[in-house]
Amino acid sequence: MELRDIHSFMEVANHNSFTKAAAHSYLTQPSLSKAIKKLEEELHVELFDRSTRHLRLTDAGRIVYQQGQKALVALSELDVLLDELKDITAGEIKIGIPPLIGTLFFPDIARRFNQKYPKISLELVELGAKLIGELVEDGLVDLGIVVMPTNEKKFNIYPFIQDEFVLYLHEDHPLAYKHSVSLNQLQDEKFILFSKDFALHDYVIRACEEKGFSPAISYQSSQWDLIVELVSSKLGIALLPKSIYEKQTNSNVKIVPIENSSLLWKLGIITKKGAYHSFALKELLKMQGKEIDIKE
Repeated sequence: MELRDIHSFMEVANHNSFTKAAAHSYLTQPSLSKAIKKLEEELHVELFDRSTRHLRLTDAGRIVYQQGQKALVALSELDVLLDELKDITAGEIKIGIPPLIGTLFFPDIARRFNQKYPKISLELVELGAKLIGELVEDGLVDLGIVVMPTNEKKFNIYPFIQDEFVLYLHEDHPLAYKHSVSLNQLQDEKFILFSKDFALHDYVIRACEEKGFSPAISYQSSQWDLIVELVSSKLGIALLPKSIYEKQTNSNVKIVPIENSSLLWKLGIITKKGAYHSFALKELLKMQGKEIDIKE
């Protein structure tokens, strides 16, 4: 079924005549007749009652006419909707963010973007950083914020935030009031880690193994606030980004810097290479200071 055939049918229906429809359009009467005959064959119905002097719509014809009107109205709005997208006044962006990153940084991103583009919807998908990469690769989210490094062959990568890791522990812990501690001093401690779906899980284990020991894991969780609560309950220690400390509310939890540490929490914004980037998405990337050359 072609749109031009629907349009031809609508013209004839509006004028109740092939002759009048031809006079008010740039089509000949044979062309109109051919288009409607084709439409009737495709739909397996008769659209007009041709048994009387005046052309009338059949029951099927009235249904096609009503639906045709809706289709033409929708198409007439197409230019307006596309103009809105080009002007960044409408649209939707799906963002994949690990819960920790979402808690710390998404509210500020959403607030600033909403102030400038209130009609653009930001949909947040919260999963571990490993899974976020898969969602971006599969096209299920438009962009993701992940822990670096990540796959440069699959993604456009733009540095976002960098933070240092510190030791979180209860104020009664013997190390709580040290000016700093080394990772080697933690080899007999019980560690509370993020779950295996989170990049920080492997990151902490790898850092300890580089110092010659495997951390003893007492608890794992997907929630950063639960990890801090477990630390507050003297159930272990945690290595977490320093920026979490301002968000947590446990007065008995202290942080201590790590000596000579190369432990850095590096976050990056990723988008899928070769994927279409909407006008709204490009604007969000620009707002984050990520002017990029995207090949669509």
